[in-house]
Amino acid sequence: MIGRFRQALRASPPLAWAFLYFFCLLTGYYILRPVREAMSSSNDIRTIFPPEMIAFFAARGMALKDFTLQVIFTCVFLIMLLLQPLYGALVSRFPRRVFLPVVYGFFIVTLLGFYVMFDSGVAGRGMAFILWITVFNLFAVAVFWSFMADVFSDAQARASYGYIGAAGTLGALAGPLLTRLLVDRIGIANLMLVSAGFLLMCLLCIYRLRWWAVQREQAHHLASGEVPMGGDILGGLKLIAREPLLRWMAVMVVSGVGVGTLLYNEQAAIARAAFSTADQSTRYFSGIDLAVNGLTLVVQLLLTRMLLTRYGIAPALLIPGAAIILGYAALAASPLPMMVAIVQVVTRAGEFSLAKPARETIYTRVPREWRYKAGAAIDTVIYRGGDLSFVWLHKLLSAFGSQVVFGAGLVVASGMTAGALCLLRQASKLPAERPHTS
Repeated sequence: MIGRFRQALRASPPLAWAFLYFFCLLTGYYILRPVREAMSSSNDIRTIFPPEMIAFFAARGMALKDFTLQVIFTCVFLIMLLLQPLYGALVSRFPRRVFLPVVYGFFIVTLLGFYVMFDSGVAGRGMAFILWITVFNLFAVAVFWSFMADVFSDAQARASYGYIGAAGTLGALAGPLLTRLLVDRIGIANLMLVSAGFLLMCLLCIYRLRWWAVQREQAHHLASGEVPMGGDILGGLKLIAREPLLRWMAVMVVSGVGVGTLLYNEQAAIARAAFSTADQSTRYFSGIDLAVNGLTLVVQLLLTRMLLTRYGIAPALLIPGAAIILGYAALAASPLPMMVAIVQVVTRAGEFSLAKPARETIYTRVPREWRYKAGAAIDTVIYRGGDLSFVWLHKLLSAFGSQVVFGAGLVVASGMTAGALCLLRQASKLPAERPHTS
């Protein structure tokens, strides 16, 4: 395994910097993720929401704590709608060397603001932080993969994306470990500064990787990312509406969000009924996270590269869908906590280790506007629109029991697999990358 990784590093010099970039990015995120979970599960509603918001709901006879997730998901979607034209203007009017540092610089500066908020105990900091970290996770990761499609060709992506994904998984393991080691010593506020340090490392990686992006663009006569790409600030959404490949990419993402959201919310309800103490629930959820990260890492290191280089993207897109269909069929028949845990592990690991790298390799063969604008729109607005729809759908379906929820999930999973087949058909029409000519 290590020998193959070393060979891949020799064959693709930018892989080392891409590996470090994604590791630092997800380490920085996962340092803060436990803070988000602590905020969202707090029994003190004043920690999560501003006093004015609590009073607004109370005046209308509604307990805000009964709709915490629904309110937060709705707010996230509205924020995505507001940010999409701003992001579109940024990538349209400025070259890559400007807008990439601006995106990460914005998140670093806001982390300094959260340091002040948590250090001084500002009321409502929980909701502000939950909204921020959700936006950060989607935009920062979307920009990362768009940039990787500038750096790597289609063939290089198939050989490298499994290892790059493994770097993210290692970051997902390192982040919570650092939080566990540091939070009692330095406090939550100072964790913001630790995370900001990892994002500064991301800026260094961007600076080093730009050279390979420029070299690839020049060698293959591609549109340069060193000049503004121009176009409409809402060009991403318009491209999704116009281009069949992007529409099917959006269908796959929404379907994937659907099966994940239905499973996540129903899992919480089943765990509340099955476990009588917080300690039992914590052990259950921590075991799932450990299994997800472990299985993801194994698949990324042993199977992803082999599947993508030998067989293309089809197996990596179809295998997770087939596994989810089987899992949801089993859950519809027998929604037991252990079965839920198994399906959760398979669903999340399949997305992280196979489906996501396969989808991202497609972006190496499309125009830059498609990946920076349409790709970002799919991973932010479309993603959160699906999240919002399914979190409210679960609220409705849960009244009829777990079997109804999982039956609906089975339909969505089938739609995801059908979407993968249509996406493969559209991807087969894309031209191969032109070879280097001197």
